[in-house]
Amino acid sequence: MVTAAALAVVAGIAAVIVVVLAPGSHPNATGFVPTGSSPGQDAEQITTAFLQAWQTGDLGQAARYTDHPAVAQSALAVYRTDLRLSQLTATTQAGSAAASGTSSTPHESVGYAINATVAAAYGAKTLRGTWKYNASLVAYQHPNSQLWYIAWAPDVLAPNLTASTHLAAVSVAPQVASVNDAGGNDLTSYGDAGLTTIANLLQRKAPPGQGTPGLYVEIQTARNQLVPNSQAVVIPPNNIPSLTTTISAQAETAARAAVAARTNSSMVVIQPSTGDILAIANNDGYNDFALTAQVAPGSTMKVITSTALINAGVLTASSAVACPAAYTVQGITYHNDNNETLPPSTPFVTDFAQSCNNAFSTQWPHLSGGGLAHTAKNYFGLDQSWNLGISGLSASYFNAPAGASGSELAQEAFGEGQLTASPLGMASVAATVDAGTFRQPVLLAGTRRVTATALPASTDAQLKQMMAAVVSSGTAAGIGFGPGVYAKTGTADIQGQEQPNSWLIAFDPAQDVAVACLVVNAGYGAQYAGPEVKAFLGKY
Repeated sequence: MVTAAALAVVAGIAAVIVVVLAPGSHPNATGFVPTGSSPGQDAEQITTAFLQAWQTGDLGQAARYTDHPAVAQSALAVYRTDLRLSQLTATTQAGSAAASGTSSTPHESVGYAINATVAAAYGAKTLRGTWKYNASLVAYQHPNSQLWYIAWAPDVLAPNLTASTHLAAVSVAPQVASVNDAGGNDLTSYGDAGLTTIANLLQRKAPPGQGTPGLYVEIQTARNQLVPNSQAVVIPPNNIPSLTTTISAQAETAARAAVAARTNSSMVVIQPSTGDILAIANNDGYNDFALTAQVAPGSTMKVITSTALINAGVLTASSAVACPAAYTVQGITYHNDNNETLPPSTPFVTDFAQSCNNAFSTQWPHLSGGGLAHTAKNYFGLDQSWNLGISGLSASYFNAPAGASGSELAQEAFGEGQLTASPLGMASVAATVDAGTFRQPVLLAGTRRVTATALPASTDAQLKQMMAAVVSSGTAAGIGFGPGVYAKTGTADIQGQEQPNSWLIAFDPAQDVAVACLVVNAGYGAQYAGPEVKAFLGKY
């Protein structure tokens, strides 16, 4: 293996051997005619000639000193390219020749030291450093000839190289020794699959501007995969001892206790005033649904649908909107749960509070032309990549197809169809209504965020009125939240599941928190996700 020890310059005296060539030595097509007084001196002379040609960039001449010139020249060129070589100095080591073979066909092993200035890209920067190592080769005299050759082998260039491997100079990101919550507790101490995954990702690569990268030389396979234990440190990275996230110990503990009530449950907690992610809690094995779920948001989507309709001037919270028991569009009939129906005189705030689906599906013509997807992106910051602070990783935690129309758009209006969402995305929806403006959720302070247009003040006030009605007289009335909490329940029927997915989003301005809870394959949002959110708010 090419370890740091194996590639370090061995303590000792390295000597540059000056070779005085006899007349007629250079014209040979291949090989070398030395002038030493012993096989050891002859071997050192051809080695020195080879190294001098290599370090001056005359790769063709260096290759002709070997017994496989074409292969050697190709390998020397690959070495130069893969290491982004800018300078090389090579010296034989005095007294390093070791005899083998016979007196008529001597074979001598000669050691030498290499200082190679190598480089690798790191973002827009180029890292450059000197890789120092020792290697050796075998030189031999051709039978019945004065010519000497270097026995070509891949490890002439560096120890442990083979015909199927090559060297590479690579940049190495600074790593993080430990990733903590805002109070200094290690994230992995919570035993949450999602937090542990996040900690592992953050440890691999420090955030931009923290620490400095390193430069390694390593042996790689033909598929550019690292050969284990083959890295040599050229420039060590400046790693970070610890990294502090926005996770709150109080919030995380309360969220973990809340989702413990049921399996397949996950929760995200956000601070609306800052966008800081305070808790990520999962009780779903290693699925990490809090961040990775891509499921229909159910009626929690009605917050976005209502925003689109109010912003467009189609209706207000007090507008009369009927909710027929059934509604047909493009040959597909949508039925309210339990054939619920609300008369034409019903205020829209009541349709919302009772979560009557066809009060929303009937509005699809007003959402055509991408209105629903536009609202999700432009006012709630959704459907675009968010960088939470994990270097090199960004993702979208919500998707609304911009081209939806007809029956598909009618379904999306009440939170089903091809919509997908995660608890993180929907917690952000609740936080946006609370704050009146979108603040992209993050795990690390200083992370660059996407932005969105603030909700019009009148729209935001009406959304708050409607979400308060959900708690006071609507589908969440039986949960027991109290007057200071604003919420929206969601129940999403999923084909092939025994039970629907249960959702609830909520915010509590007094505590400056917004919450989203998803319980997969459970039942109504008010019956499953709702009590978990209440449990969280009660302990936070």
